[in-house]
Amino acid sequence: MTDTTLPVAPVVPAAAPPAPNTAPRRATAAFMLGHPARWLALGFGSGLSPVAPGTVGTLWAWAAFVIFDRFLSDGQWAAVIALSLPLGWWACTRTAQHLRTADPGVIVWDEVVAFWIVLWLVMPAGLLAQAVAFGLFRYFDAAKPGPVGWADRLCKLRPGQAIGWRQGFGILFDDLVAALCTLLVIALWHRLPW
Repeated sequence: MTDTTLPVAPVVPAAAPPAPNTAPRRATAAFMLGHPARWLALGFGSGLSPVAPGTVGTLWAWAAFVIFDRFLSDGQWAAVIALSLPLGWWACTRTAQHLRTADPGVIVWDEVVAFWIVLWLVMPAGLLAQAVAFGLFRYFDAAKPGPVGWADRLCKLRPGQAIGWRQGFGILFDDLVAALCTLLVIALWHRLPW
């Protein structure tokens, strides 16, 4: 009797699909130009500064405020800031997701809108008073003492959690608390009997 069975090819397991790239992305000008949320979140390029992007973003906010303050009333500034908060929440969330980093330093819209709030409430003020407000805000934002540190930790990414709206809100929240602390120090300074 002859063997009529055909040879069987060995079973090769299918290649696993490539794992999604979860490594953080680097922000560049090309990256910023790729999505409208990135324009806003990166402070129209000020967040791309290789040195102290938060400080550069705050300087950009200061310059923009001084320029636009000539044309905007207090009510219009209130509207701009009110619109900038939810728009910034969206932009910061999406950009953090695109960068695959929960709170990337290149995102500076949080500094921009928070410092606009400070300037909106202290103006009219001379250049020295504006510089003091700038210095106080940068101190609270960078050093994160007390309530600012608490606000910064509140919405941090937990292990196994995807970057979402909570982290986008957290990006803004600690800077808003830094703005509040700045305004409190300025208010106390004005109340002291000199």
